[in-house]
Order: sequence, then structure tokens, then C-alpha cells
Amino acid sequence: MPDRQVQSINPATGEVIESFTPLTHATIETALENASERFRTWRNVSLDERAELLNRAADVLETKAAEYARDITLEMGKPLSQAEAEVRKCATACRHYAEHGATYLQDETFHTEARRAFVRHLPMGPVLAVMPWNFPFWQVFRFAAPALMAGNVGLLKHASNVWRSALNIEDVFHRAGFPDGCFQTLLIGSSEVEGVIRDNRIKAVTLTGSGPAGRSVAAIAGDCIKPSLLELGGSDAFIVMPSADLDKAVKSAVTARIQNSGQSCIAGKRFFVHADIFEAFSKSFVKAFDALKVDDPMKADTDVGPLATLAIRDELADQIERSLKGGAESLTKDRTVPKKGAWIAPQILAEAHSGTPSTDEEMFGPVANLWKVSNLDDAITRANRSQFGLGSVLFSKEEAEIDQAIRQLEAGATFVNSMVASDPRLPFGGIKQSGYGRELAADGLRAFVNRKTVSVA
Repeated sequence: MPDRQVQSINPATGEVIESFTPLTHATIETALENASERFRTWRNVSLDERAELLNRAADVLETKAAEYARDITLEMGKPLSQAEAEVRKCATACRHYAEHGATYLQDETFHTEARRAFVRHLPMGPVLAVMPWNFPFWQVFRFAAPALMAGNVGLLKHASNVWRSALNIEDVFHRAGFPDGCFQTLLIGSSEVEGVIRDNRIKAVTLTGSGPAGRSVAAIAGDCIKPSLLELGGSDAFIVMPSADLDKAVKSAVTARIQNSGQSCIAGKRFFVHADIFEAFSKSFVKAFDALKVDDPMKADTDVGPLATLAIRDELADQIERSLKGGAESLTKDRTVPKKGAWIAPQILAEAHSGTPSTDEEMFGPVANLWKVSNLDDAITRANRSQFGLGSVLFSKEEAEIDQAIRQLEAGATFVNSMVASDPRLPFGGIKQSGYGRELAADGLRAFVNRKTVSVA
């Protein structure tokens, strides 16, 4: 393994914040063995004790939210207020599984000729989580909280630009009093992932990330006959019909598109607005985008910070250029953004043609794509042309339209009259190229358990 240093770079300034040394093969082996050994005892810890430790983890997250949020913002540019909200949301996930985990894990009884017949949910063992940079705490905790409550142990391979956050997450569990080996951060690069997945001590893998990364992990896990869960990209449709509360729809559309500076899989990215209200919606949407404050993410009133890396900024800039060349019209004002750092101006592109990034690709940044549609059938048809199927939104007060959207939109979730959001109480996941499996709620806890059938004669 190379012993090169991995640098954490502030995307707002381009300055190096911190350097890290990746693990060696020997230290990876030690971590895997620690996980395996810990599982033998952790699986026997009572549900009450697991719940108590998760509540302590929530206490740590709430107490140290400002500190952890600062590191998030420095590493990947999320506006500070949003970073702190992310850390606090992780506490809600811990408390949710502390409160409901035992219920989710209850035996399921069946009536047969046997004296007793039931399904018992038993932990599988060490689970590898390959996680992205855009929500560096939340993506991890929505895996870790249910996995630990179920009696599994976790190993985290985090994106290399957020390794301080990765170590901070390990610190949360240490401070909460979880036994050593319950949750470990592996400071490793992508080249080491296959070897870890193939190790017999790893029993399952979950990934949130890009399509290519998901296909690679799924192929390796499949070759090893190991369970995998994938949450990949999204290009969510956001449909607005004439009966909608227009002010609420516009406000929700702006928030949905620019949260985390537009770097969210479940962000509204493709906006389909009925012709009868298109002019009014478009005017308000553009006005709100032009009013967004693009500034230092450490400032409390910043709406949009930098993108996470220069490479991400450059890819988005190229997608915008190709969409404009392909017939899209830019509706928003020209802005001057800092030259140093990974900055890009919020933009709305209208009526992009088929075959351009606006219609065919996920655009990961504060760029909204807007089209006029003639009716709900037209909107749903356009929405479903995407290769992705993570979330979707309909703004309408008409019950017939709501029912049609629920039945026909090809997505893992449809939110009506609100933006898509992940919630510990609701299953979360996608279809098509957005992945498979479900996180959160009972589904998330049961994602990596052995549903053992028991029959007692």
C-alpha cells in the first residue's frame, strides 16, 4: 500500500487543512480482526444496553455539534448552519433506533402445525460501509445506528476528502462508551475496498455514492455471495400543477435545489411546471435564485457555499456548457464568484433539449433545470425518462393527480406538497440506476440481519 499522505483541502480557499496517512495492510488486518472479535460479544449485548449506548451517542452529537459541524464545513464546504443541522439530525437517528429498535427486531409469529413457528432477526457480523462526502455524518449514521442496534459491528471507508469527519464519527462512538471494535474508521483508498469486501470476516456491504462505484461494489459482493445495499445518484423530478400553493412550491423548490450547495442525491433537479402557471412560477423561481447569497460557508447567512472539490466544480461547469450549447436558456443573472476555490454560481436552465446533461445526467450542484408541460401525463412521461429513480415531488391539491403521481412516478419515494427528505421513521432508497434496498425505519435495521425461520414441534 502506498504511504503517501492524503490531504484535506478547504474548497472555499484551496488551502490544505490537514494531512492523513492511510492505513497499511497490517493495520487493516488488525481492524478486521478487532471487528470479528468484537462481534462475538456485541451480538450478545442486550437490546436495552445497545439502546442506552445509542442514546449516549446522541448526547455526544448534540453536545459537540458545533465542533463537528466546523470540520464538515472546512472539509467539504457545506454552509455551517446546514452542517450543524446535519450533525443534530444524526442524533435523531440514534434516538429513533434506541426507542424503536427492540420493536423492529421482535419475532414474527406464524401459525403452522408446529407448536411454535416464528422468524427471529439475528445480526450478521461486521458490515463495511462505503460512504460519500456530501453528507459526511448523516450518510454514516443512517447506516451505523440501525446496524449497531441490530447487533452488527461497522467499519467505515469514507470519502478521502472528509477523513477528519470520519475520525470524528469514530470519536462519537468512543465517547458514548461503545466497546472497542464496534465501529471503526478505515483510512483507506478505493483500491483497498475490494480486498476488504472479499475478506471472510466482512459479512455485508453498503454503499452510498456514484453509479460506477455502486456497480463495482455490487459486482464484488455478488461474486462473494454477500448482501449489498446501494443508494446511488438521483435526478429527482419536481412537478408543479395549477392547483398548487405557488408560493410554497417555489420556496420548496429553491430549498430542494440548493441545500448543501446543490450536492444532494435527493435534491429536486428537474422541474416540470404546468403551462397555466409556468410564467408566474418561473418569475418567482428566478427571483429567489438571484437573491441567494453565495459566500463564505462559515457565515451564518450564507445560502450557497463552494462545491466540495475542483473536479466536481469543473464537471458541473462542463455539463452547464454542454446543456447551453444543446439549446438550454440560462434564466438567472450573471454572477462573479471567487476564482480561488471550487465556486460556481447558482443557475436555472430552461427548456434544455433531449440528449443534453440537463435531461440525461445528474447535475451535482446548484443548477436547476426547468421545463413547461401541458398536463400531468406530460410531466410524468418526462420525469420517467430518467435513468434514475430516487425521489420525486408533486405539488397539487387535486386528489386524482396525487393518486396518479403516486402510481406512475418511477421512484423510490414520492413526496406531495413538500420536498423529498430522508427521515429515520421512513424507509429510504431508490430504483433503476438509483440503487436497491432500503435504509432507515424498520427496513434499515433489517437490511443486514439473518431472518431466521424457526419451527418448534
